[in-house]
Amino acid sequence: MLSRPKYEGLSPLQGSSHLLVADGAGARAITDLARRLPPDWFADAHIIYIPGDSGPAAAPFSEALQALRPRQWHQAPSIASALPRIAKVFADAHMGLCLYLAGTEGLIGQVMQLALQGGIDHTTISTEHRGSLARRMQCVHCKGITEGVTTQPAQCAHCKLWLLVRDHYSRRIGAFQGVCIHAEEPDNIPLAIPSFL
Repeated sequence: MLSRPKYEGLSPLQGSSHLLVADGAGARAITDLARRLPPDWFADAHIIYIPGDSGPAAAPFSEALQALRPRQWHQAPSIASALPRIAKVFADAHMGLCLYLAGTEGLIGQVMQLALQGGIDHTTISTEHRGSLARRMQCVHCKGITEGVTTQPAQCAHCKLWLLVRDHYSRRIGAFQGVCIHAEEPDNIPLAIPSFL
């Protein structure tokens, strides 16, 4: 049985405040959601946007999100730099916070992991995958995390083993599991082919 997460798409949740986190093309999921909401809905919203590798192409996304006039707005250079801010929002949250995650599986997995650790009820989280299908992979041998995996097999960025990227997704660590491709024949590595683009 596959444990690959399912993303139902962003939908409005009943709550007293709303945290929306997106990376890259995930911004479009938020603007699509906004078309179905009353104009003042974002008065109680906090948007955190991570353009990622979008570069200048991110400017229209950033402008569109700011045009929603959220109560709070923050643009971060990377997921890693945004996580402490997100953790602080969870730590300061009162009952009624709803979380919306849109973008890559790496973003969704990491913020979801942080939310569950922070006591956010999973029923108050809405998710939508947009953008790259690249995977966040944990090596089961060294426990290192490799970001942006797009091939099968993939090399661990830490211990350099070649790993079969399984469809097993760990919600606890927000990553797919990678196991040694040929433990008995370490020099017999199949050609890495693009698989998660």
